[in-house]
Amino acid sequence: MRIGVLALQGAFREHQKILAECGVESTQIRKNTQLDGISALIIPGGESTTIGKLMNEFELFEPIIKMSEDGLPVLGTCAGLIMLAKEINGSQQARLNLMDISVERNAFGRQVDSFETDLDIPVLGAQPYRAVFIRAPYITGVGGNVQVLAKYEEKIVLARQGRFMAAAFHPELTGDLRLHRYFIENCL
Repeated sequence: MRIGVLALQGAFREHQKILAECGVESTQIRKNTQLDGISALIIPGGESTTIGKLMNEFELFEPIIKMSEDGLPVLGTCAGLIMLAKEINGSQQARLNLMDISVERNAFGRQVDSFETDLDIPVLGAQPYRAVFIRAPYITGVGGNVQVLAKYEEKIVLARQGRFMAAAFHPELTGDLRLHRYFIENCL
């Protein structure tokens, strides 16, 4: 198993470090030819508009959408969550349109409003999960086929739709392997 990590922007190296600690090989994805042979894809945080422009420039949208339709599991974190959404409130920016969710960008405020908190995520066990929110979005609405996995102050911050998962926070920054393990064990 080899998981691709979109390496256009954001903390892709940190995702690769976590995957290595989970015992999974990973590869950086910058060109569409690098998608061959991957078992899943992680789209890290960053700036979603920039990620969309770079994905367009490097012709990544079409092959990722096609591979996802054919069964490729995808985990999106922070900006990656925005890239997975079908709807972005007040925006027509480029997106993959894979998950039946609507999202609000920068919904918890600016960079200076970033915070850490403990979340209850029952699918990860009884121990709270330390979550890092940086200019984070949240999910404002979900379709009937989307499972809400965690909320923070009544806002949806973690969801799953079949083999797709979206987290508003940065699971690669805490050293807690549970979310990546859940994705590997339940979505692949």
